Amino acid sequence: MKTALKLLAVALVALPVAAPAFADEAPAPPVATEWRNPSNSVHVRIDTCDGQLCGTVTWASAKAQADARRGGTQNLVGTRLFRDLEPAGPGKWRGKVFVPDIQRTFSGTLSFADSNTMVGKGCVLFGIVCKSQTWSRVR
Repeated sequence: MKTALKLLAVALVALPVAAPAFADEAPAPPVATEWRNPSNSVHVRIDTCDGQLCGTVTWASAKAQADARRGGTQNLVGTRLFRDLEPAGPGKWRGKVFVPDIQRTFSGTLSFADSNTMVGKGCVLFGIVCKSQTWSRVR
């Protein structure tokens, strides 16, 4: 978990903070859906928070919780990992991603390829090096 989160953190550095809003083009956000990371060690519920899209941890494995505690996040369950997400194109949302293992927040994007696939992506070095993480819908 810690290695995966560090990779995601590195990938999310240096994304542009501001993005044009495409409110007329963006599909409705997948509100009240739950997603699992690739290793199924963390589940996140996508919802609206303060008028924007957000994602809050609803479940985490014992190892993920221990990794987060070692990094300074005492209560992983209930932590908002995805914050302040706004429309950035059809099926794409731009905002902030919190990495609990290292207590850092980065700019990032979420996109929804279909109703069961959510992709978190980040780039460094002016978009030369990019990483993504594919999350699967739980419900």
